[in-house]
Amino acid sequence: MLIDIRPVRRMRGADPLRVAGMLEPVVDALAASALDLSRVSVMCDWIQYRANFRAVADFRPVLAVPWRSAADFDGAGRGAPLDGERGAEAALEVALDLRRCAEADLPAIVGRLLAEHADPAVSDRVPLEPWGPASRSCIWQFNSLYWQALSLWEQSTGREYEQALPSGESDARNAEAARDLILELFKTWDDLDARGALPAELYVVELGVGNGGQARTWLDQFAALSAGHSTDYYRRLQYLMGDYSPHVLERARRAVAGHADHVTALVVDATHPAFSLGFLRGKAFLVYLSNVYDNLPSDEVARIGGRTYQVEVRAYLPAADACRVAQTVGAPAEQAPDLVSKLLRLGPALLCEALPQHFPDVDRAVAFWQEVWSAVHLQERYVPLEALDLYAVTADMTGELLRPLLDSAGDIRMHVSNGALSSFAQTLPLLHPYGRLHCHDLFLADIRGYRSGFFGPGKYDGSVVNWINGPLLHRLGSRNGYDVRIAPFVARPSANVKTLSAQVRE
Repeated sequence: MLIDIRPVRRMRGADPLRVAGMLEPVVDALAASALDLSRVSVMCDWIQYRANFRAVADFRPVLAVPWRSAADFDGAGRGAPLDGERGAEAALEVALDLRRCAEADLPAIVGRLLAEHADPAVSDRVPLEPWGPASRSCIWQFNSLYWQALSLWEQSTGREYEQALPSGESDARNAEAARDLILELFKTWDDLDARGALPAELYVVELGVGNGGQARTWLDQFAALSAGHSTDYYRRLQYLMGDYSPHVLERARRAVAGHADHVTALVVDATHPAFSLGFLRGKAFLVYLSNVYDNLPSDEVARIGGRTYQVEVRAYLPAADACRVAQTVGAPAEQAPDLVSKLLRLGPALLCEALPQHFPDVDRAVAFWQEVWSAVHLQERYVPLEALDLYAVTADMTGELLRPLLDSAGDIRMHVSNGALSSFAQTLPLLHPYGRLHCHDLFLADIRGYRSGFFGPGKYDGSVVNWINGPLLHRLGSRNGYDVRIAPFVARPSANVKTLSAQVRE
C-alpha cells in the first residue's frame, strides 16, 4: 500500500497537521477488507476551498482498459462492456481530505465505500450524468447558468458575486498597476508614432469585466495620463469590454458611463474569443484579463505507474440530499435528476413555466438551484489514455502538447486547462505585432506544484474555480513565437493570483 501525503508544508510550523491519527482508522479498515492492498494507494489532500465537489473520503478506481458504456455498442451485442458498469480495475486510490478528516467518522465512511465497491447496487449516490471527461461535466452547465442568470442569484443572496471571492473583490483593481501598464503602452505608441506607424484607432480589450471597477480604474488613469501627454491618445482610444454574461456587461457599462464615447461592450465567449473579436486580428495593443481562465472548463490527466490516464468524473447528489431537495418542491426523490436536468436546460424563469406544480415562482426555482449546487459532488475514476495524439485538448490541439510535462514529472495528476488553452490560442492572434496580453489569474507556475497541493475544482458561490496549468500555456505560446512569462502579482506579491504576460518574441 502506498500512502501519498501532498500538503507537506502543513506538517510543520506552529500548528502542524497530525496525519497519523487520521490515517490509522482508514488503514485499519482497508487491512480488514478483502482488497488486494498491493494495488491500493491512499492519496491525502488538503482542499482549501470550503465549498468543493469532493467527499471527505472516496474511492477512485484505476481502470485497466479504456471503459465504454453500453451505448457505444451495436444492438447485436458485439463487444459487450467490460465488467458491467465499472470496467476491470488495475488499482484503487483512496482519496482523503485531511482538512475534514478529524471531524468525520472515517471508519463508517470507509465501511460504506467498501460495501459500494463490492456491490455498486448499494450506493447512496444519485447520479446526475454519465461518466465523462471533467470539462464536459454538468458542473460547467451550472457554471454557465450562474453567469446567464446572475441577476436572479444575486437578488436571492443579496450580494454581488465579487463579494464571494476570498478577499471580497478582485485582486486586479489597482490604480498603480493600471498606471504602470498605461505608461508602457504610451512608450510603445510614442516609438511607433515617431516612425509614422501608429494606427489612427488604438484598440484595448478587456475580457471578463466583472462589475466594471477595473475598467473604470483603467480608463480614469488613462484619461488623466493622456491629458498630460504630448499626444492625445485618449481621443483615439477604442476600449472593448467583453464578457459572457449580459447582466455583467450591463453593470460594467454603467460603471464606465463617463467614458461611453470610447467604450464598446460585446458578449464574448472567453473560450472562443475569435468568434466575437476576430475583426481585431493584429490590431489590439493590449488584451487584459482578470480571473477569467480559472472559470473555464478543464480536464485532468494523471501519470500513474508510468501510464497515462484521464480523470473521468460523474456529478451526483448524496441520496439524502436528493430526497431533501426534491421534497422542497413537492417531488419524489427519484425525480431529482430530471428536475436538475430541466433546470440546467431551461434556467429558473422558464422552469417555472414548464413545471408550475413544482416551481410556482422564480424564487422557488432559484432556491432549488442553490440547494442543488450546494449538495452536488463529483465521483472520479482513472481511465487509460492509450494515445495522447488521439486526445483532443481543444478543437485544434492534441494531447501531444502534454507529453513533455508528463514525461518529465513522474507520477503526477494535473489540469489540462482546455478552456484556458483555447482562449489563449485564439487571443494571441488578436495582438498587434507590438501588442501584449496581460492576465491576472490563479496560475500554477511550476508543474511540480501539483505534487504538494490541491488546485481545484472548487466552488465560488454558484460558479466553478480551477487553477491554470501555467507551463502548458507557456509551451503553447512559445511554440507559436510568443514570449510568455508568469510573475508574482506586483500589487500583492504573496497572493495566489499571478500575472501572465505574452507578446511576440523579439
